[in-house]
Amino acid sequence: MGNKPIITAAEAASWVKDNDTITSSGFVASCMPEALTSALEKRFLDTGSPKNLTFFYAAAQGNRDGSGAEHFAHEGMTKRVIGGHWNMAPNLGKMAIENKIEAYNLPQGTLSQLYRDIAGHKVGTITHVGLNTFADPRIEGGKLNSVTKEDIVEVVNIGGQERLLYKPLSFNVGFIRGTYADENGNVTLEREVCPLEATSIAQAVRNSGGKVIVQVEKVVTNGSLDPKLVKIPGIYVDAIVVVENKADHAQCVGCEYDGAMSGDFRIPLSSMSFPPLDAKKIIGRRAAMELTSNTVVNLGIGIPEYISMVANEEGVGDYMTLTVEAGPVGGVPQGGPRFGGSVNAEALLDQPYQFDFYDGGGVDLAFLGLAQADKNGNINVSKFGPRIAGCGGFVNITQNAKRVFFCGTFTADGLKTKVADGKLVVTQEGKERKFIEQVEQITFSGAYAIKTKQPVLYITERAVFELRADGVYLIEVAPGIDMKTQVTDLMGFVPKVDGTPKLMDSRIFSDALMGLKKD
Repeated sequence: MGNKPIITAAEAASWVKDNDTITSSGFVASCMPEALTSALEKRFLDTGSPKNLTFFYAAAQGNRDGSGAEHFAHEGMTKRVIGGHWNMAPNLGKMAIENKIEAYNLPQGTLSQLYRDIAGHKVGTITHVGLNTFADPRIEGGKLNSVTKEDIVEVVNIGGQERLLYKPLSFNVGFIRGTYADENGNVTLEREVCPLEATSIAQAVRNSGGKVIVQVEKVVTNGSLDPKLVKIPGIYVDAIVVVENKADHAQCVGCEYDGAMSGDFRIPLSSMSFPPLDAKKIIGRRAAMELTSNTVVNLGIGIPEYISMVANEEGVGDYMTLTVEAGPVGGVPQGGPRFGGSVNAEALLDQPYQFDFYDGGGVDLAFLGLAQADKNGNINVSKFGPRIAGCGGFVNITQNAKRVFFCGTFTADGLKTKVADGKLVVTQEGKERKFIEQVEQITFSGAYAIKTKQPVLYITERAVFELRADGVYLIEVAPGIDMKTQVTDLMGFVPKVDGTPKLMDSRIFSDALMGLKKD
């Protein structure tokens, strides 16, 4: 198809017209086409155009610093946002809370799969994912405010089975991040932390009749790229932008390039540091006791990251395969702005394929965060009063894992603890209760878990709970903790108790290794 035009980021921004639907790649602070989206933002601020855009993205995009999805956070510029996670773009979330844009939050994995269905001109993505959660149109339909009216999720019945239909849309422009492009527009992604849905975005935009613009580090001569590494064929690409400012193409915003995350080399795990014994590590230790050999494991962001650290500290990190929703299989999942990547990964899959595996029950053990839990076993991690966090891949993962564990401190906002003589001591209680009568939003449905007979545990630093057919049971209490005054009195509901809850394993509350490898 001949050489592709090499244009500037400003020229790429001029291709976007008023009322266009635009999509972009990115996962938290990695893989984002920053040169393109920042140029689009500058054009709007300078000229007032393009305006009334619809912005669609699958995963979190940004670092809470103006990057990623935050480039679209301007009144007049954006009229509608459909995204999988909002927490890394707080200004965009503020616009949604204030009814200044139409706003949807839908399961991240399903949105990544929707690109493929759009590319194939299918009726949409039909799946069980999201049933009985806030994505279900009988509850909220993923709508985040009162100005958002259109139903883009529908309940359908196929072969006697209830499913959700996530409706497709057409894209006018796609901004994608790559590593190298040849003169014909073939693009590789070998220096990225993972390929995400780059191929699917390009196919969806191209088959929508839209324009695909790819930001790369360098253009090389035709024939110099390994065809096995090409993730975006030139037949999908309309233009290439070579980045001038290296900060706009950092592997991860604010981080130096790490070849261990992109498969250039492997690092010895002995070089990793391990956290001190605090409430988060206590939770990580208790959760790590649920690990078994020859299993596929998913770890969420935040406290679940400690499980990986504990597993490697105990010498059992290679007994199971840790995976990340962005696509890494194996290795050690990273946290903070590097979340989405893994050090020493064995494979880096496209995100939609990773979620195919997740949705079908491929994850044996899933460890996710615990922000709010209620008497029905529901979990909320997606919306809290005036703050929109978003569900990310939480719905796909928790709804389909063979066993799921929610990990978090018992209270929040100011909690302080210490360990003394093998006992847990709460020196300052958190102001915010996490176990409440009813969660603000259902990101995980206890009723659905009971229906599918999915084993569920809720692990905190002072108590462990289990979801059973007739409710939430308190099954373990930490040594040094009074069950009444420091557990049940601080809950918005009374948990069920079958006899006397047992003490959490004493090894958790010692600085010495627990001996999980021996176990």
